[in-house]
Amino acid sequence: MGDNQLPSSFQPKPFDERVVYEELQAKLVREGRDEGGVRADFLPKEAYISPEFARLEGERLWPKVWQVACREEELPREGSYITYDILDDSIIVVRTADGIKAYHNACPHRGRPLTDGCGWGTQFVCRFHGWRFNLGGENTHVVDRQDWNGCLKDDEISLRSVRVGSWGGFVFINMDPEAEALEEFLAPFNELCHKYEFEKMRFRWYRTVELPLNWKAALEGFDEAYHVQTSHPQIIRHIEDYSSSGTFGIHSAFWYDPLPDGRSRYQPSSRLGDQEEPLDYRYHVLEYAREMEEQLGGSITPRAYTAAQQMMQRLPADASSMEVMQEWRRLWREEALADGAGWPELTVDEIRAARQDWHIFPNSVFLLSGVDGLLYYRARPDGNNPDKCLYDVWSLMRYAPGAEPKLEREYYTKWEDCDWKRILSQDFANLARVQRGMKSRGFVGGRPNPQQEQAISNFHRMIWRVVGK
Repeated sequence: MGDNQLPSSFQPKPFDERVVYEELQAKLVREGRDEGGVRADFLPKEAYISPEFARLEGERLWPKVWQVACREEELPREGSYITYDILDDSIIVVRTADGIKAYHNACPHRGRPLTDGCGWGTQFVCRFHGWRFNLGGENTHVVDRQDWNGCLKDDEISLRSVRVGSWGGFVFINMDPEAEALEEFLAPFNELCHKYEFEKMRFRWYRTVELPLNWKAALEGFDEAYHVQTSHPQIIRHIEDYSSSGTFGIHSAFWYDPLPDGRSRYQPSSRLGDQEEPLDYRYHVLEYAREMEEQLGGSITPRAYTAAQQMMQRLPADASSMEVMQEWRRLWREEALADGAGWPELTVDEIRAARQDWHIFPNSVFLLSGVDGLLYYRARPDGNNPDKCLYDVWSLMRYAPGAEPKLEREYYTKWEDCDWKRILSQDFANLARVQRGMKSRGFVGGRPNPQQEQAISNFHRMIWRVVGK
């Protein structure tokens, strides 16, 4: 799939109602902002604050896109199910004897949802009138079926199927039966990152929080590294934070080299200027690992921090950056193998090619700061309100089989009610104020950095093409 090319399922189709897209576009032209929806360096604010735009997304985006519903380990045995809600649609994802299946969560009798949350069962029972369905979605019982005098057809009273697919342990659903295959949709992310073996990771923690801003603005806060120098100033003492970004069809990525090989001495962010004296490169690695583990707790694993501490004892202070990096990775790998967690065998070139942060259209971000762990973000609109969203943060990590902690799904109505540690708290404190600022008459639209925020520009090009004419 070429750059900025939409998959077939997203080709614009007629919209049944009178819509306001043309009015939004005409407004942009009148104000001299843009003639085609969105430029590389301009994001119309209507995409964030307009109820009409949110309605268009509900009609033209969410029913047609592959989106992560859950992880496979959330469905550990036959009969395990989870309910995935997106706007007015609710989907049951269930493990059956024939694999994972998905259905619209609505009883064909009167529409009552059959499930809430997650659980286990041998069948689905409607709590309104008692209709029953097996795990294959087939109706098995209608109370007083004879009253219909034979006019009920089995295929009409079975649950409606939803397309489902898995990659890397992530379970995706798509409500469009004509959508392209999941593998095609994910390319080239799946091709570049398959060696990370995400399917062998398990939940370290799982949190959902209600945020007072549009789902796109929430996701974009983790879609670029341009904010690091101001939002997380403590980090730039230990990394070169100036980033690059690029587009990969409908998906995007950014990357920087937080721990580059080949330096003869420690060099923090170039924003801090040249350092007068050579510094201990071991310290650079140790403090980076400490910050990621103690103040984020999900980007790299505790094994990485332990290995950095061990490396300080194994190497002299004048060790080259190459020696430090090689020893750190060796000890890190040894920790993982000793734990029985295994280790994905990636070369340095493969790690670089995989990038570090992927935005998978429309609402997923994968942060790859280490090879045995992953931080995953998912944003969803909270109903039809453009000013609220549900934000999921999943920390995943490799464990020895059976050694992973029990999954506890935490839910917060306010981000302040959770101990997110320093880094995520810094992010949420900023994001919580973004939506209000975008409603100001003095704000006409975003101005993404053409070098470091291409992921955001590409995201909006795709969004506008999907909801457009």
